[in-house]
Amino acid sequence: MVFLEKIKTLFTDPVLRKRVLFVGLVLILFRLGANIPIPGIDTFALNQYLSDNSFLGLLNLFSGGGLSNLSIFMLGVGPYITATIILQLLTMVFPKLKELYHEEGEVGRKKFSQYGRLLTVPLALVQGFGLLVLLRNQGIFLDPSPFAMVVSMIVVMGGSMLLTWLGELINEFGIGNGVSLIIFAGIVAGLPTSLSQMFITFDVSQIPYYIGFVVLALVVILGVVVVTEAERPIPVTYAKRVRGMKMYGGVSTYLPLRLNQAGVMPIIFALALLLFPQMIGNFLMGINNVVAQVVGGFLQGMVSNLAVYGVLYFILVFLFTYFYTAVTFDPKAMSENLQKSGAFIPGVRPGEKTAEYVASVLTRLTLVGALFLGIIAVLPLILQAATGAAALTIGGTGLLIVVSVVLDLMKQVNAQLSMREY
Repeated sequence: MVFLEKIKTLFTDPVLRKRVLFVGLVLILFRLGANIPIPGIDTFALNQYLSDNSFLGLLNLFSGGGLSNLSIFMLGVGPYITATIILQLLTMVFPKLKELYHEEGEVGRKKFSQYGRLLTVPLALVQGFGLLVLLRNQGIFLDPSPFAMVVSMIVVMGGSMLLTWLGELINEFGIGNGVSLIIFAGIVAGLPTSLSQMFITFDVSQIPYYIGFVVLALVVILGVVVVTEAERPIPVTYAKRVRGMKMYGGVSTYLPLRLNQAGVMPIIFALALLLFPQMIGNFLMGINNVVAQVVGGFLQGMVSNLAVYGVLYFILVFLFTYFYTAVTFDPKAMSENLQKSGAFIPGVRPGEKTAEYVASVLTRLTLVGALFLGIIAVLPLILQAATGAAALTIGGTGLLIVVSVVLDLMKQVNAQLSMREY
């Protein structure tokens, strides 16, 4: 009954209804754009090539099917995510950029986001060029002239920037994280096609395979929910203070540290970064130079090798979990805030010792979260190697992102409902 009341409030409250309808409108525009192809392609050759390339099939999943149609949204929000990764890495090198992101409040974050948008443009051109050259070498373009290539690059770059803008509009006028919702919509949009193909090719002898896939999905969903919601409470006590005739403070509470502070972002970061070896390798293979072709072949072989790809994927997810946690959670700033408010952790001295204690607890928690994300990410690849079923390649990653985005969206909806009640 409580759930139904929340749904009713969501659509009866005029402000919330506008936010929900705005998100729905943006996602409809996204799906329409994902089905508008760039001109001059051989659709049959494209589908054949994508079906034989599991990596591009995974990229197609996150572009919402845009790559399978060579649509204006074929890059998805990948260039913007890559730009965000690069800028956040640069915060570790340039103190001014770190100060802009962490210490200048909302104004600094807006400037940081603007830098990300500007960096998205050249990255979209580079990623678009790499993919288009790869597809041209496969004979997918009916008009492989330089002019057609330049026009296609500009179109896909504009599509990626438009999609990034739509994601930011969701952040401002809708509910939830815009980029995550767009990726979520792309994954969900592929489910009807996958289910229809499963029913068409249904074979009684493969019933154990289907049962195993369902069990895997349920285990991943349960694990993601448990890990995402798990917290490590650190007790915090506020010192007693006397003002006039009244006494303040003396209250005990706790500081919740999530087991997985990074959420689903390490998976998205790792996938965005793994695009580069594939595109660079394909670009070098098209150059009439022996050394370039050898390097290109090495990069292609590295990504195509399931074992090497799985190890790289696991390492990147593991490292990005620690990196994103370090960027988004600053133990020193938290310690200073506790000290300013007259709070302390029992048994730990305020200031530097508190920051060290919180950092040590967070490091151990992040280890568990990073291992979980890495295992879930490569588990489908392990199953594919064991069973030879390529359909499982996207299972763990897709479910991980879908469940995490749904949980985050539910929290933001509940927060909006609570604000309306008060």
